[in-house]
Amino acid sequence: MVGRDSSEEDAVSEDKTENRLKGTLGPAERAENWRRLGADEFDVVVIGGGVTGAGAALDAATRGLKVALVEARDLASGTSSRSSKLFHGGLRYLEQLEFSLVREALRERELMLTRIAPHLVKPVPFLYPLTRRIVERPYTAAGLFLYDTMGGARSVPGQKHLSRAGALRMVPALKRSALIGGIRYYDAQADDARHTMTVARTAARYGAVVMNSTQVTGFLREADRIAGVRVRDVETGAETEVRAQAVINATGVWTDELQKLSGGRGRFRVRASKGVHIVVPRDRIVAETGMILRTEKSVLFVIPWGNHWIVGTTDTDWNLDLAHPAATKADIDYILEHVNTVLATPLKHDDIEGVYAGLRPLLAGESEETSKLSREHAVARVAPGLVAIAGGKYTTYRVMAADAVDAVAPDITGRMASSITDQVPLIGADGYHALVNQADQLAAEHGLHPYRIRHLLDRYGSEIHDVLGLAADRPELLKPIPAAPNYLQAEVVYACSHEGALHLEDVLTRRTRISIEYPHRGVDCAEPVARLMAEVLGWDEAQIEREVEVYTQRVEAERDSQTQPDDQAADAKRSAAPEARDRLEEPLV
Repeated sequence: MVGRDSSEEDAVSEDKTENRLKGTLGPAERAENWRRLGADEFDVVVIGGGVTGAGAALDAATRGLKVALVEARDLASGTSSRSSKLFHGGLRYLEQLEFSLVREALRERELMLTRIAPHLVKPVPFLYPLTRRIVERPYTAAGLFLYDTMGGARSVPGQKHLSRAGALRMVPALKRSALIGGIRYYDAQADDARHTMTVARTAARYGAVVMNSTQVTGFLREADRIAGVRVRDVETGAETEVRAQAVINATGVWTDELQKLSGGRGRFRVRASKGVHIVVPRDRIVAETGMILRTEKSVLFVIPWGNHWIVGTTDTDWNLDLAHPAATKADIDYILEHVNTVLATPLKHDDIEGVYAGLRPLLAGESEETSKLSREHAVARVAPGLVAIAGGKYTTYRVMAADAVDAVAPDITGRMASSITDQVPLIGADGYHALVNQADQLAAEHGLHPYRIRHLLDRYGSEIHDVLGLAADRPELLKPIPAAPNYLQAEVVYACSHEGALHLEDVLTRRTRISIEYPHRGVDCAEPVARLMAEVLGWDEAQIEREVEVYTQRVEAERDSQTQPDDQAADAKRSAAPEARDRLEEPLV
């Protein structure tokens, strides 16, 4: 065997260091991370690759702890890719007098917009239509004044009062009879799946071992304490033991299932509430802003989303398959019925391009209505070496993560540093604003339209150089994906080489949002995307065919479920589709 000379070894070492500093999650890093899981001893193992788990991994890593993050499916594959995609204070929580929750959420919104993730989190305007004379305007204005001032330094405009004519100029799609005036206010939004993945990559940059497709199958014990976990690589079937001083259960709606697996008794119970959203083309609702509409139970959002609107959400109990919550025809009809009460030109089923359903992990309380359950989070040290966190809302993930890491302090040897993630920008944030100013030069350099560059900057930030760099020797990668022209082929390659994508559904539903942004829901571009992935992941022809078939069956099952009258029927249709990760075993955490 021919050995490498020292210069080659130095080059390999430099590449590894560079990739770590970039938080790269490619095939080579995955192989090394699997080795490390079995060989190293960690301070903390975090179970769950949603935003709370990714946030806990980042929080722990930036405190100087040795961290592993394991996720059975894909990063953000559960609740954290199926939210309303808002970073918001929760205007309706003011009415429930949850001032501390709103203040905390607005502070987090401000941090995201200004320091932590300005490339991913953007201001978005909403119209609050007024329907009652005399009382409603001052009452709502007072609430919005609190909303505007509770979050610290303001990086979004304050409320603006509008007459009926002014509101209709802003949202011509509204019926004249639907309002007597309005108030415009601002919140913020982000692609939740991309944000969660970026949090996980940032944790990897600071040394965390991040592994998706890694299922926890049991817990390790030393006397009366939890001392780590047993895991299975669901891509290969390999198993190993991961030793750690503490384990954090950040599995959201799977919290109770994981607690049973640990053999202990939980300190709280998690209740799953299903929220359904529909996606329609931008031209179906003529408006300059989003809208927030009151319903008899909660609120309904109409949210700008690129060339689309996201409309939702529902709020109903879900007691069936936690991995694949299914939208029913009744859910979709509910959304259409409520939004059409205010639209001059009603939305129809044929207008819908995408549908998605997610589960909120609510702390079970005394109220029977999920919309009244608190969005506060809870942290419990359920056994020596095991902490569980649940509840909360996407916007406050960083606070939740810090609380979870604080809770493992008694199990960690030595003094633990305080949380500093309020000062840690996510990957892509550094240099983002300067690159926005240079968008025209970047566009000319790469032969792309400036609009395309700005779109990429809002997805990758300063990582745009790495994405476009993939096309240095392959200019065809700067062409759009067939049947999904909003995305470049280079983005598919980058998703596999840097962002941890392992299956076709990872790319079509989370690294991009093709599955909800096009009427074909990704089926028409499944094969060309799979072939691009195959180059990075080493798939043969049989694997390409399997990935396309599994994804196609998933879309068919989702379409079928959305024609069913109730949850049981919809669940039966959706659950019939095969798993891309076919080595997963119950319980699926």
